[in-house]
Amino acid sequence: MPGRMEALNKYMSRAVTIAQRGKGWVNPNPLVGAVLVKGGRIIGEGYHEYFGGPHAEVNAIRNAKEDVAGSTLVVTLEPCSHHGKTPPCTDLILDHKIRNVVIGVLDPNPTENGRGKKILEDHGVEVTSGFLEERIREMNEPFFKFIRSGKPFCVLKTAMTLDGKIATVAKESHWISGKESGKYIHELRQQLSAIMVGINTVLIDDPSLNTRRNGKRNRNPLKVIVDTMARIPLDSKVLANDPQLALIATTSRADSAKLKMLERSGAQVLVCPVKNDHVDISFLANSLGTMGIDSILLEGGSTLAFSALSEGIVDKVISFIAPKIVGGKDALSPVGGDGIRQLSDAIMLHDIAVKRIGKDIMIRGYIH
Repeated sequence: MPGRMEALNKYMSRAVTIAQRGKGWVNPNPLVGAVLVKGGRIIGEGYHEYFGGPHAEVNAIRNAKEDVAGSTLVVTLEPCSHHGKTPPCTDLILDHKIRNVVIGVLDPNPTENGRGKKILEDHGVEVTSGFLEERIREMNEPFFKFIRSGKPFCVLKTAMTLDGKIATVAKESHWISGKESGKYIHELRQQLSAIMVGINTVLIDDPSLNTRRNGKRNRNPLKVIVDTMARIPLDSKVLANDPQLALIATTSRADSAKLKMLERSGAQVLVCPVKNDHVDISFLANSLGTMGIDSILLEGGSTLAFSALSEGIVDKVISFIAPKIVGGKDALSPVGGDGIRQLSDAIMLHDIAVKRIGKDIMIRGYIH
């Protein structure tokens, strides 16, 4: 038994690895990988390649080098049992007479959880589950939250100096963190569906907010600009490049003529309620979820970061700390706003991980 479990974990690890090839292309669906094993050999592999496309099980069977009857299917997520954009994978498994199915994690969808497993077992397939669950859940964090709540998984990313500054007193901020951290950030942009910044970030830095990964096929996220008064310049880079991917989250306080000009430029405009003199960030997050946006990378600025934390929409924090000191009592820190008065009320991170990336230190944690 220990030998079999070790082998199954190895095959599941392979399924996890190939599943990640779908990063950025399958949202709001999960990353799923599948491996077909027969006679101790892998005879087929597949992964969910793009939203609306064939599931991992389908691709593994299509790619099989020999007859899959009597084989073992190792798949990261429970096979689907419902008719959606594609037929149920449980039917496919039964039709091809696959004998055993090894599942990493059961489907978190309350209407599907355990259903596919039961259908297979009722038809004589031996099913086991619970392999590499932590790894599979982590790579599918957006899906696990979105399928249960309809709300996007929000990652707050910050980059600061050793003394906690995101810019100098002259507002210079390029580049706080190093090149290696920059590459990591662009991988995050690839994986998550939207990137969100406040209007001051646009006015000061004029960022493109696109995905740049050398030698790789890139997908640009939806660019969400939180702009209470619609102050965004019409010639800003986020509007000049792929304006259809820009969403201006504003309020009724904005000039209506400016909003029409933004719409004519190709951008989307979402008028939100006002809360504490700013865009109601909870309303915005819920609206993005309704639009099918399963994940947000919140990159700045400090006022927006505090609003998001205060409203409880942030799930995960990734902070890069560069070995630089700039000082300045008026230099900005990653989180601004009104602040928290009592340490006992501080927002705590859990499940902390610390990693060296180039010369920077990356700290990752979750807000429960």
